[in-house]
Amino acid sequence: MSPEEIVYLEILAASILVGFLFRYLSPSVKRVAALLVGLTITIATCGIHTLHSLITVLGTWLLIKINWRSAPSLSLAWTFLYLLFFRLVTWFGLPQPTPFANAIQLLLTLKMVSLANEVHSYHSEKKKEVSSFTKSTVVRSLSHEPSLYDIIAYSYCYVGIMTGPFFRYQTYMDWLHQSSPLSLPGIAPCIQRLQMVPVYGALFLAVNYVFPLSYVRTEEFLEHNYFYRFVYMIAIFFVFRMRFYAAWCGAEAGCISAGLGCYPKEALSKPGGGPTVNYNLCVSPDPDTAVEYDFKTIQNIDCYNADFCVKVRHGMRYWNMTVQWWLHNYIYPNAPFRTYALRAGWTMLISAYWHGLHAGYYLSFLTIPLCIAAETAMEASVRARLGPKGQSIFDWIHWFLKMRAYDYMCMGFVLLKASDTINYWSSIYFIIHIVAFVCIGVGQIIKGGRKDRSTGEKENVTRGKAE
Repeated sequence: MSPEEIVYLEILAASILVGFLFRYLSPSVKRVAALLVGLTITIATCGIHTLHSLITVLGTWLLIKINWRSAPSLSLAWTFLYLLFFRLVTWFGLPQPTPFANAIQLLLTLKMVSLANEVHSYHSEKKKEVSSFTKSTVVRSLSHEPSLYDIIAYSYCYVGIMTGPFFRYQTYMDWLHQSSPLSLPGIAPCIQRLQMVPVYGALFLAVNYVFPLSYVRTEEFLEHNYFYRFVYMIAIFFVFRMRFYAAWCGAEAGCISAGLGCYPKEALSKPGGGPTVNYNLCVSPDPDTAVEYDFKTIQNIDCYNADFCVKVRHGMRYWNMTVQWWLHNYIYPNAPFRTYALRAGWTMLISAYWHGLHAGYYLSFLTIPLCIAAETAMEASVRARLGPKGQSIFDWIHWFLKMRAYDYMCMGFVLLKASDTINYWSSIYFIIHIVAFVCIGVGQIIKGGRKDRSTGEKENVTRGKAE
């Protein structure tokens, strides 16, 4: 493990332990304490680079105050442009930010864009209430426009400050004002979320030792046979998954211990977004009936479904789930395209930019729409024509290819450089790209054949009626 990974691990462990203490604090004390702990972590790990996050926060606050109507688009432009400056600071003679500063900046970007959208929604709903004399039906909307202090406290709240998960400002406010935090579930769900972390950690260390990423960049690696080179990417993606499974489960445990993102099950919460119905109306009026709670709002990974769902498009839903919610709500709807594949491509392009400027991110993320187009073509042309047993076999093959597609794309994500990524992909003959294009071609051919047969059948029916 690198020194940075050890620091991350220490921060995660400390956050889980400290979280239980926050349940004893009043809302005002909790806000101050969470802010002070978050600032301490930020300054200790980022030093002078803390200014980057502070400038981002102040800029967003200023945009909201000046023009709340355009705040969503302005905040997106501001935070993404600042991300570009942040990554190119050495061009201006400034020191390179630490990996910790980068992690904080990424999550802060999500928070600021989300905050601007929440403020915009708050003002829009207020105007509707005044004009229509009806109460807003928006679920869990803001009760007031956040002050500068509110925004800073939200931005530097210690919970998930550099490890995630992402959560909205309203989720943060709900956490501060929980009526009886000590009565909410904590220890049991926390242990449940942590129980597999040692397994993930051990598998990460063991497989990473046997299959180091650095070996892929050597000339010796290319001398191995095709099967060895192909299997190597499977091992690399396995290491990648175990690393993030352990980190994200630990980060979720940090939220759970503090009670952040805890809502009644009837609220039908979504990762990142929170409740989708007014849960206060769902709570049973019977005081003897216990209310069931969950932490879906801060769930960032569904390990089982990420591995065993069938489709590429579904795999994204279970991976980095809070960020996927952010992309789905703030990027995907505003894509300049209509078709699903192109809108997904646009969203993946924005996601790649958010992750960084390395070419490997773009090569990987922009392969996803191609895979989605391939599976869509095969589902429509092949699976739809099969019986139950045939569809089951199709799904197993589909799942196998989905996992290999993610193995393949992971290589660009970890190798980062365009040359390293293309060298590896070429060593296995761009197999996933070829399979994807073949699937699209086969789908189009079969689809065209079905149209021709349908047209012929209609013509025969027409002739029969005429005769």
